[in-house]
Amino acid sequence: MDLFTLLIFGIALPFLFGSVPFGLLITASAGLGDIRNIGSGNVGATNVLRTGRKGLALATLLADAGKGAAAVIIARFLGSDSLLPMVAAVAVVLGHMFSPWLKFKGGKGVATAIGVILALSWPVGLCAIALWLLMAWRFRYSSLAALTAAAATPFLALLFSTWQTAVALFIIAALVAWRHEANIKRLLTRTESKISFGSKANA
Repeated sequence: MDLFTLLIFGIALPFLFGSVPFGLLITASAGLGDIRNIGSGNVGATNVLRTGRKGLALATLLADAGKGAAAVIIARFLGSDSLLPMVAAVAVVLGHMFSPWLKFKGGKGVATAIGVILALSWPVGLCAIALWLLMAWRFRYSSLAALTAAAATPFLALLFSTWQTAVALFIIAALVAWRHEANIKRLLTRTESKISFGSKANA
């Protein structure tokens, strides 16, 4: 893997893909204003769901996951080195978390990580999604579901994929946990907001 390929298709392009704030763009185009002024202030699908617009939340989820998958697929197609998709996987999640369009702020990377995981290893991705759904249904905490699924992915990768994939997913899981620091504190004090599937949630 040459340096140009690494910098462009492993780091720069994936980071730019990740930096696109689809949650902000989708809600603004729907006339809801700045999603950062709603609920938790996050630009991700969970906060979009707090507007009561499930269709917009789903669109945000798919768009954020799509950019993660696209970054990995492009890196895999263009790079002969198996390391390139792993670097791209981390870079696209970082782009989502630290978007230059949002003054290097952003989302927590869960949906983008889902797209990345599916592109790296679809069995791991499907297991992670199933675990997220199970935890979200059982406990109604989106953050707890995300943290549990993220923590499980490196171990799932050792079962269904390669150690390189496991290392990349370990880094991503650590980033997701770091971005959920405030959520972890609220979970421990039992003040975390639960997922609401009603018309509108109180944030």
